Amino acid sequence: MTPDIELDIDELVLHGFAPGDRAGIAGAVQSELARLFAEHGVPARLNTSSMIPHLDGGSFPVAAGASPAGIGAQVARMVYGGLGQ
Repeated sequence: MTPDIELDIDELVLHGFAPGDRAGIAGAVQSELARLFAEHGVPARLNTSSMIPHLDGGSFPVAAGASPAGIGAQVARMVYGGLGQ
């Protein structure tokens, strides 16, 4: 049985993106994180800590003209990867 988890991201700071892309990026982050948790499970770090006060997801290159959905998916993969460290 897969455990129920609630992931609450208080603040997500992204630099260099248009304010109008905020909702699209946020929705894609949520969708991609749900997919990653469903496919790959809960990272071990979350089994030992119920609160992570700060997570630096790092940086990543974004192709010119990338869609908010694509950017959000990249952000989610960086967050999920950071949770596994």
